[in-house]
Amino acid sequence: MPAMDTVVPPEGTILTERRGTLLLIGINRPAKRNGFTPRMYKELAEAYTLLDDDPDLRAGVLHAHGPHFTAGLDLPAMAPLMQRGEKAIPPGSVEPTDLGTPGYRRRGKPLVCAVQGITFTLGIELMLAADCVVAADDCRFSQLEVKRGIMATGGATLRMAERAGLGSALLYLLTGDEFGSAEALRLNFVQKVVPAGEQLAEAIRIAERIAAQAPLAVVATRLNALKAVEEGPLRAMGEFLAVQQRLSSSEDAAEGVRSFVEKRAARFTGR
Repeated sequence: MPAMDTVVPPEGTILTERRGTLLLIGINRPAKRNGFTPRMYKELAEAYTLLDDDPDLRAGVLHAHGPHFTAGLDLPAMAPLMQRGEKAIPPGSVEPTDLGTPGYRRRGKPLVCAVQGITFTLGIELMLAADCVVAADDCRFSQLEVKRGIMATGGATLRMAERAGLGSALLYLLTGDEFGSAEALRLNFVQKVVPAGEQLAEAIRIAERIAAQAPLAVVATRLNALKAVEEGPLRAMGEFLAVQQRLSSSEDAAEGVRSFVEKRAARFTGR
């Protein structure tokens, strides 16, 4: 696991580390169970924007320092923004929950998420907004906004129902009950469960395998799959010919053919 800064500001921070073509994005406020402050959410958006904008980066890994992923929003710190209807991130940046809110960008590049320990509220929404999730077997999940008199607005009401079905989603959305990693796997909220302590290494392995593929094709495939879920199969199929024509004319497609003929690993450049 990447080393944690010895001095963490009281309001927390987001640490980033480049590892080849990967960007590791670390939530860092372990003394407060990584509860999100406005500063942390702003820095998270900045990290996601860096991932999308830097041509040398091909995939991201979201993880957390300390024994817990996040207890969610630090409500005393975030409540004034919520009451004013304001967001903690500047317009034009990539929105970490990937909801397509007007004025904010959606993430294009793939993101793998590693979670452990307490993973509440925003924590669930951030992992559901990622593309693949690796969970430690010690996770405790809860979408408990109803226990605080508010509603989940970071995507849980949408994505929990899409992944698990409406009844299973409402069971946890309306009660705020906790559930564990095995249940999260059953409900398709996470894709892998590993022994606690191994979640980040496994997430990095997955991200490295993704980053080894043709970058243009990876982004196009990800966006088409999302379109199928959000707008329907017919809208996604409507893009097939144009997208394939564009991809097949790329340098990476030519390299894919050469590597096949020469029986070697492809060396993709993202062009």
